[in-house]
Amino acid sequence: MSLSFETVDVFTETRFGGNPLAVVFGAEELETDRLQAIAREFNYSETTFVLPPTDPVNTARVRIFSTKREMPFAGHPNVGTAAVVGWRGELFGRPLGDTVRFEEIAGVVPVTLTRTDGAVTATTLTAPEPFSRHQEIPVAEVAACLGLEPDAVTTARHAPVIGSVGLPFILAELTGAEAVRRAQPVAARFADQPAVAANGAILCYARCEEADIDIRARMFAPIRNVAEDPATGSACGALMGLLGALEGGSGTLEMRIAQGVEMGRPSLIQGAVDHAGGTGTVVRIGGRSVSVMRGSIEG
Repeated sequence: MSLSFETVDVFTETRFGGNPLAVVFGAEELETDRLQAIAREFNYSETTFVLPPTDPVNTARVRIFSTKREMPFAGHPNVGTAAVVGWRGELFGRPLGDTVRFEEIAGVVPVTLTRTDGAVTATTLTAPEPFSRHQEIPVAEVAACLGLEPDAVTTARHAPVIGSVGLPFILAELTGAEAVRRAQPVAARFADQPAVAANGAILCYARCEEADIDIRARMFAPIRNVAEDPATGSACGALMGLLGALEGGSGTLEMRIAQGVEMGRPSLIQGAVDHAGGTGTVVRIGGRSVSVMRGSIEG
């Protein structure tokens, strides 16, 4: 059996920036353990497998694997997979419109394709779940895991808290971009701080006053085998849900989130959330992707 694949860098227009992703086609007959082995071979934060949909109203069934496990949902895999599918123009013998629908463990994920002169130039997912807010995490635990002093974590708008739009993350606001730059994951603390260890992933962020950026963010999950992630769509989606819930009144909040800068893989994530009555309802995450490699997996 020969499988085809394409790798893309997601949330960037520049090769070797953003977050790399492998998108694999033709794996319908493979067992889960084989898909997991292929994901480990690519050794990216995630690899997707594009399979025929269970319900023909949808575009595809998409299975997402990290190097360790299958994921119910993730952000950059949806944005990047939709770009690859959109560039092909059709899938499983059917032409594509302006929206694709991916069946995933967390639910059906719609992704909008933005075209310029007929070519797909950006993709935007709608999160499969509304924002949900869970337990708060002690400031001291978060600071220890980030190698920072506790007063670098601000609680002026919210305490560190677990939030999710399909995949849960600890969301922690820092005092400024300088604190974000200084953050470093301390793997031992991620493992021995009980509230953090139960989740394992921290998105730290700060609001900033830059011409083209509203937020600086970094995501660390060393006990999930991700020391740092260059662009985490699902975490930024949860952040958008939280920020929307903190807004007064009703409307749509839009934010441009920079991530991966300190890693040398700068990413730009376009986030939006519809909010009303202190609730973040519909969350959208999008950006550009660029093709890097194409090939086949033999055997």
